[in-house]
Amino acid sequence: MSVNQLLKPITTVRNNELTIGGCNLVELAKKYGTPLYVIDEKSLREICNDYKKAFKDYKNIKMMYASKALCSLATSKILSDEGFGFDTVSAGEIYTVYKAGADMNKVVFNGNNKTAREIELALDLNVGRFSVDNFYEAELLNKIASEKNTKVDILLRITPGIECHTHEYIQTGQIDSKFGFDLSQTDEIIELIKTTYTNLNIKGLHAHIGSQIFEVQSFYDEIDILIKELARIKTQHKIILTELNIGGGLGVKYTNSDNPPAVEDLANAITKALKTSLEKYDIEEPTIFIEPGRSIVSTSGVTLYTVGSSKQVPNGRKYVAIDGGMADNPRPSMYQAIYSAEIANNTDGRELETVTIAGRFCESGDILIEDITLPKLNIGDILCIYNTGAYNYSMASNYNRTEKPAMVLVNNSQSDMIVSRESLDDLIARENIPNRLKK
Repeated sequence: MSVNQLLKPITTVRNNELTIGGCNLVELAKKYGTPLYVIDEKSLREICNDYKKAFKDYKNIKMMYASKALCSLATSKILSDEGFGFDTVSAGEIYTVYKAGADMNKVVFNGNNKTAREIELALDLNVGRFSVDNFYEAELLNKIASEKNTKVDILLRITPGIECHTHEYIQTGQIDSKFGFDLSQTDEIIELIKTTYTNLNIKGLHAHIGSQIFEVQSFYDEIDILIKELARIKTQHKIILTELNIGGGLGVKYTNSDNPPAVEDLANAITKALKTSLEKYDIEEPTIFIEPGRSIVSTSGVTLYTVGSSKQVPNGRKYVAIDGGMADNPRPSMYQAIYSAEIANNTDGRELETVTIAGRFCESGDILIEDITLPKLNIGDILCIYNTGAYNYSMASNYNRTEKPAMVLVNNSQSDMIVSRESLDDLIARENIPNRLKK
């Protein structure tokens, strides 16, 4: 079974307490404080190898980690060392992977509203591909490339019209989407590139159909549409496109009821779909870019919290509050995401109760887990929430003027701080009181 199919592949129990990467979670909480993001290096590398092994028989495959899931210097360095390129969507992500030592030729710059400043930075740092999302971007990118006297390799991002069975906020491939060109618009943009936007060199197509996908059939459909479009462009425009970026989106197992495909299932589906469609439309084998993000890093991470107050509603729920919540993990309030958890300092507690884990923030919707059965929680217990490597740190905020948590990397019984905890001074470091108010 692939690592990313498991709910919690990275923790073990020693003396009634959880450990990760050989490090005791209770001791980590004492040393670094809570809330605390913890990333297990071994698990992260194993999942990278899952992908590489699963796709080893397709010779023209390029692995591109979707940085939006989790982007830090240390994790970017690990992924780069594992041979991955990067799908980036901002100047911040581009700069981070650059400073981590990534091969910038293996970086794709994606996004639906790239600014001139971001485009200039990407060109200056020699980003390998731009995924062009719309007509405005094509014009702007061509203008800036012309001013810099350079030609830019691009992919055209298209919306293939596939609606995945996932949360509507993380569907991106359906026709009514803010991302990409509709298929009816590809002729127009290609003609503009051929005749006007001559500093753009079109290499292929890019599509991403959504996130947390459990049905591999969606990838069959996507690939058939993309290969058919390559054949049509070849016939109509006499252009042979040699690259297809099919995005990512493989789902992960957040709870025992989730049953995502294994990486091997995804690879088999994509490989079979390519073989069928290439023969069907008589197209030569393109280079395939795949962009896993969540399925690479999510299972590698846990978040630690300290238990605080509790409230028993008469004839209702019991709420147990922790020292974090929607500011360090907004996914439950945004997407109704569901998580699993354990008590790190009391794994075999016999007295069970069903509680709702509430965050500390001033919103009624700040609930991390509803109705979970755990050993009885006491003030000061350390709660470990699983599968928080993706979209927790990257979506964290300073809501209620709270400091963002620290992040540590663990491996072989060693822990290293890779993101420092913010301080109160950090919160005001970029602020100023105008002199006219200092009276």
